[in-house]
Amino acid sequence: MSCFGIYWREREGENEELHEVRRTHKQLKEDKHLHGPTHRLLLLGPVGSGKSTLFKQVKMLHGPEFDRASERASEVQKIRNTLKEAIENVLLAMSSLQPPAELAHPENQFRVDYILGTRDNPSFSFPPEFFEHVKALWEDEGVHSCYDRCTQTGMLDHSCYFLDKIDVIRKPHYKPNPEDLFHCHLHIPRIFDTMFKVEEVNFHMLYANGLYYTNQVWAEILKNFTAIIFVVDSSSYDQNFMGVNKLQEALNIFTSLWSRCPHPCLVLLFLNKQDLLAEKVLAATSKIEDHFPEFAHYTIPDDAPEPGEDPHVTRAKYFIRDKFLSITSAGGNEDSHCYPQFTCAMDHRNIQFVFSKCAPLLLHSVNERSCFQEGTEFN
Repeated sequence: MSCFGIYWREREGENEELHEVRRTHKQLKEDKHLHGPTHRLLLLGPVGSGKSTLFKQVKMLHGPEFDRASERASEVQKIRNTLKEAIENVLLAMSSLQPPAELAHPENQFRVDYILGTRDNPSFSFPPEFFEHVKALWEDEGVHSCYDRCTQTGMLDHSCYFLDKIDVIRKPHYKPNPEDLFHCHLHIPRIFDTMFKVEEVNFHMLYANGLYYTNQVWAEILKNFTAIIFVVDSSSYDQNFMGVNKLQEALNIFTSLWSRCPHPCLVLLFLNKQDLLAEKVLAATSKIEDHFPEFAHYTIPDDAPEPGEDPHVTRAKYFIRDKFLSITSAGGNEDSHCYPQFTCAMDHRNIQFVFSKCAPLLLHSVNERSCFQEGTEFN
């Protein structure tokens, strides 16, 4: 389900969600007295867009406490769970493909049965035989063929990262490195947050996760903010969820966001997963025009010089950018500003570079009080 849900709707439990949002507001007021004026950034976007990875990157860039060995060690169980989920997803996909994928070595079937037989065990302890079975299956050409077919259609996303590192992850004293943490699935309930400084200005980033954004909840989270970071999976143009194209869903959510923002506001649009978008475009197995027919007549704009980049990739990423910018230029919110950035949340240097470009925009927003008429501080 999208971070916002595909539909704006009421449901049981909304009062609990409002309570969580308001509890966060109360905590921010308390933080003001401890840390001085604090300016809030909202990290929003559909599920699977890369918000959790981006959140970790921000903590890595601005929160050295995230790098402590003790905190890394606590992530080992999550990483092994992600590894387990990855091999399960590949094995389950084998029978769902048309035509179905088959094991290159049928004698490995007992390993498949073992792995899938552990799916409903939340307290799985990862015995040595688990890693032996996973390693043998990942070396089976039929499993790899299934994975390659799935990545071409967007069914699997970065699943191979931990599978390729199984010999490291299985070690009793395995310690995750920063890249491991970025690839690990982060299941966050409700609202997660972190504080950091840019040139002595306090920022408080909030990551809203798993909430149904009815109009009432939506109104609550847009109170007293400096800027919104909206994250999009640019490679999702050929993927569907509950009958809705995932990139189109992101466009729909962004339209709702843009129309509901207090006037004026600053939105940093992070067009994420540029690496996966480039892979799809260059593979030429899934054409954008099959899902967005208008792409067939799209020409690269004059402001799109990308030295050294394949022109097909440049055309694809600027087409997606312009789809979002057309929403901001449609009228109704003329005083607000949207600044698109091409990102790869897995790439530490890329995110560091992007945030260095965005920092002046955030500081200008703070200095001019341009994002909320009553001021961006928490009162």
